[in-house]
Amino acid sequence: MGYRIAINGYGRIGRSVLRAIIERADTRNLEIAAINQPGDADSIALATRYDSNHGRFKAAVTAHRNWLEFDGQKVALYPGVSAEELPWKQLGIDLVLDCSGQPADRNLAAAHLQAGARKVLFSNPATKDVDATIIHGFNDHILQPEDQIISAGSCTTNCLVPLLDAIDSAFGILHGGSTTLHAAMNDQPVSDTITQGRAALNAMVPVDTALAAGIARLLPALAGKIECTHIRVPTTNVSAMDISLSLQKATSAEQLNSLFSTRSADQWRGIIDVNADPVSSVDFNHDSHSGIIDLRQTRVAKGHFAKIVCWFDNEWGFSNRMVDIAQRLAHAQ
Repeated sequence: MGYRIAINGYGRIGRSVLRAIIERADTRNLEIAAINQPGDADSIALATRYDSNHGRFKAAVTAHRNWLEFDGQKVALYPGVSAEELPWKQLGIDLVLDCSGQPADRNLAAAHLQAGARKVLFSNPATKDVDATIIHGFNDHILQPEDQIISAGSCTTNCLVPLLDAIDSAFGILHGGSTTLHAAMNDQPVSDTITQGRAALNAMVPVDTALAAGIARLLPALAGKIECTHIRVPTTNVSAMDISLSLQKATSAEQLNSLFSTRSADQWRGIIDVNADPVSSVDFNHDSHSGIIDLRQTRVAKGHFAKIVCWFDNEWGFSNRMVDIAQRLAHAQ
C-alpha cells in the first residue's frame, strides 16, 4: 500500500494536485484514496477530464455512484462533508491535502486529525500556530517527523522567497517591494457587482495581499524591509512578479543573471528556472517551476537598484510544490 492521500476541496488547486500526482513519474508511491467535494460523481469526473488551462486529463476517468476510477485506481467521493465527519481513520489516510481555501489554522487541521488523518498540508498560508510553513526548495529541510500541521505557503511566497533569500545573501537587501500581476481568480465576478467588485474580464483590479507578512515570517532579516502589492489582471492563468530592490553591495544585471542561472542549475533545480527568450505569460502555462526569471528584463540602476521579473503558473507550479512536500512526508514515514 502506498502513502494514502485525501484531497479536501476539489477546486483549481485540488484538481491540479491530483493531475500532478497522476502525471508525474516520481509519484507512484502516492495513492489518492478520497476526494471531499460537493457535487455528484459525473460532474466531478467531467471537471477532472477537461480543464481550460491544463487541457485533457492524461488518464481515463470513470464515474460511479460515490467513487471515481483512474486507470484502475479507485478514489472514494464524499459530498462536502465537514472534516470531523470524514472517515479518514477507516481509509487509513496518511495525509490530507486541504485545498478548500478555508482559514488554515489548527482548528481545521484538528478536525482532520481527529477524524483519523495522520497529517494535514494546507494549500494556503496558515496561522502562526501551525507546526511548519514549508517553501519547498527553501526551507523544507526544517520539516520534522513529528510535524502534523503544515502549510505550503502560497504561489507568491514560493515564487518570491527563494529569490529574496539568494539576493540578500549575495548583495544584501536594504529595502524593496514587489507587485504581483496575478491571473484572475474564481472569487472575481465576470461583470460588475456591488458585493464582489469589478468585472474580472475587463479590468485590472488591485486586491489586498499578506505577502509582506509571509516574507517577514520566512525571512526574519527582511521583516519591515519589503512591501508588496497585488493586481489581478484579465488572464486565466500564469502570473508575474515585478520586484524592485535597493541593494547594499553594488552589482550589475549581468551579475544578477549569473547568480540566477547558477542557482537554477543547482540549489533551485526544478524550483526556480531562468529564461532568456522573448517570452510572454502564455509560454509558462503548465510550467511546474515555482518561478521562471525573465533574464531579458533584469535591470540595475547605479549599481544598487535592481528590477527583476519572474513568471509563475499560479496553479500548476504551486500544486507541484504541494506534491513535493507530500513526497518528502511519504519518504520520511
